[in-house]
Amino acid sequence: MAKTVKKQKKGFFRYIKWFWILFASGILLFAFMFLLAGWGALGEMPTFERLENPQTNLATEILSSDGQTLGKFYLDDNRTPVSYDNLPEHLVNALVATEDARYYDHAGIDARGTLRAVVFLGKKGGASTISQQLSRQLFVGVRSKNLFQAIKQKVKEWVIATRLERNYTKEEIIAMYLNIYDFGHAADGIRSAARIYFGKEPSELRIQESAVLVGMLKNSSLYNPIRREELVRNRRNTVLGQMAKYGYITEKEKDSLQKMEMDINFNPESHREGLATYFRMYMQRWLNRWVKNNPKPDGEKYNIFLDGLKVFTTIDSRMQKNAEEAVEAHMKRLQAEFFVQNAPERNPTTPFLELSSGAIDTILRRAMKNSDRWRAMKRQGKSESEIRASFTEKTEMTVFDWSSDSYEKDTIMTPMDSIRYYKTFLRTAMMSMEPQTGHVKAWVGGVDYKHFQYDNVIQGARQAGSTFKPFVYAAAIDQLRYSPCDSLPDSQYCIEPLKYGNPEAWCPKNSNGKYSGEMKTLKNALANSVNTITAQLIDKVGPGSVVSIAEGMGLTREIPEVPSIALGTHDFNVFEMVGAYGTFANQGVYVKPVTVTRIEDKNGTVLYEYVPETKDVLSKDVAYAMVNLMEGVTEYGSGGRLRHTFAKDQTVYKEIITGYPYELTNPIAGKTGTTQNQSDGWFMGMVPNLVTGVWVGGEERSTHFKSLVYGQGASMALPIWALYMKKNYEDEDLGVSKEAFEEPEELSINVDCTKILEEIKEEIDTEDDLEDLDF
Repeated sequence: MAKTVKKQKKGFFRYIKWFWILFASGILLFAFMFLLAGWGALGEMPTFERLENPQTNLATEILSSDGQTLGKFYLDDNRTPVSYDNLPEHLVNALVATEDARYYDHAGIDARGTLRAVVFLGKKGGASTISQQLSRQLFVGVRSKNLFQAIKQKVKEWVIATRLERNYTKEEIIAMYLNIYDFGHAADGIRSAARIYFGKEPSELRIQESAVLVGMLKNSSLYNPIRREELVRNRRNTVLGQMAKYGYITEKEKDSLQKMEMDINFNPESHREGLATYFRMYMQRWLNRWVKNNPKPDGEKYNIFLDGLKVFTTIDSRMQKNAEEAVEAHMKRLQAEFFVQNAPERNPTTPFLELSSGAIDTILRRAMKNSDRWRAMKRQGKSESEIRASFTEKTEMTVFDWSSDSYEKDTIMTPMDSIRYYKTFLRTAMMSMEPQTGHVKAWVGGVDYKHFQYDNVIQGARQAGSTFKPFVYAAAIDQLRYSPCDSLPDSQYCIEPLKYGNPEAWCPKNSNGKYSGEMKTLKNALANSVNTITAQLIDKVGPGSVVSIAEGMGLTREIPEVPSIALGTHDFNVFEMVGAYGTFANQGVYVKPVTVTRIEDKNGTVLYEYVPETKDVLSKDVAYAMVNLMEGVTEYGSGGRLRHTFAKDQTVYKEIITGYPYELTNPIAGKTGTTQNQSDGWFMGMVPNLVTGVWVGGEERSTHFKSLVYGQGASMALPIWALYMKKNYEDEDLGVSKEAFEEPEELSINVDCTKILEEIKEEIDTEDDLEDLDF
């Protein structure tokens, strides 16, 4: 029996011995593999420099002057890093409670968790720490399905995790992890995820929202709130349960939060949607030019999609929103009336007026050859006959539609029909600028960037109509010392042949074809766009003087020195016109419009700061006299509907003019403009610290209203300005002025036309006809 006991003891000690041998061997093997991984024998390991500066693609961020993100430029990674200080405490707590409860107690590897995972083969939870998950995201990559490769990857994770812990604080590792993770739907990093799924910054997240995002860390493709709402809600509740388990919230809070809806506010960030789309695309072109001329210190070009630049712009997101809403409200209504007037039974050649079938075919063929479809098929090697044939085949497509809630509808039509369909839509452009600084505050290049990508603010140029007349008046006041109260006769006026290079006599007519024969003050003449008086003024000063002043005020397009420019026959864009009008509001000093104030790299180093470009063009007296002249436009001229309610039947005006009556009472200087056949409608409006220009018209000049009732600038463009300004005035924080324009201390030009104003005061309440209002 003693021998049996001895044998049993011997066998027991043998098992103990082998257990320790195997255990020690495992430890040694683990240590050896750890060393091998550290030496790079199991695959390339990141250098110290890479650990210090891990390479991640960062989106360029476009910021408004009031600190809001307008948009980002990125290829695959829509990532903008957030510092730990900007992460809400409950987000960090949710992460630690769910992913790594002993995060603050280990140095990259959780020994207890690893042992548990080995013993239970991962059935009771994994052992990857936050540091390990970061190492996998940064350097190791997706887990291999090959067991041997997977083990090698795991060992590398361990090594890199310990090195990360030595190089970074716990807080930095958490921030890096949340910034690197891909949450799906182009939501790269916690900031993009918060904005895309909840429409807010990370610091604004509520506890239950943080729990949703932390829950997605397990697998953002599986736990996606857009595709699998119920699954994500359950995962969120699990995270909240973990937070209660580790004491970050109470059981009562957990129960309350788990009952709440997720309230997903999905805001996909794309280049074609969101706020200031036209401006963002302008910024992309601007930055592409900037990076060509401003390389990195090593000579390499900055990549606006990968290098994480921060671009600080002058746009105010609140004013931009007001501008876009004003454009939408008016253009939707104006377009409805245009469709009524150009229904096929009324206009067989819709949307074109007074064009032959041959001219229409030329327009459509040109549009066909300029289309994306034509270019794509050309690249595919298709013949011209094949391409033309494809434009007559019906196909499914999504087109713009004002009457749909989403402004889109699915339909079936031929590509050629779609070209004609899009030609029926009126286009617009609007820009708003602070004249003292040149800071552009709002920029709307069209009605919908997704469907109309041509930016009419800066890419397009159209005839300015009567909005060019102030440059003629400025030349006359500057050179001849005229005052707004001086008078000229309203009678037919001709400039003789060969004068100023004209081969024939130039005898412009007034827009209504009538001549009063009476003496009219310059203020009255400009207010009511009397062409005969503008013709007399340009004859007195000469076209060259007008061109010189216009160019000095920022109109860079070559302007012919001929008399007809006085009536706005030359093409300009809204960008230049707003800059030029800013000279009047800024006491004669031209300030070039600016959109970018500063650019920083991802580390906050300033790469660019703008320097204002200014030029003294007019004296303070002349500039003030011009402002006084244009105040007459809104007091009793073509812009009078901004402040007056006319005695006529108000239903007529309310049907024509969106938002009428406006009843603005503060000082406003402005000028309306309408070109031949109502092809273009303009309004340029100014208050002391804001100049705004609006243009409305068809893509083709032959797309227009038949009459001036709807086709004049006061009906097409002015309502957008009025709606925009009323919205601005509702927000006092914007600081848009309601004060009078500053008068020079020793004004040498008489602007007090009180007696003359009394004579024409009755005109305000006896407006003869809508067709006589302006042009």
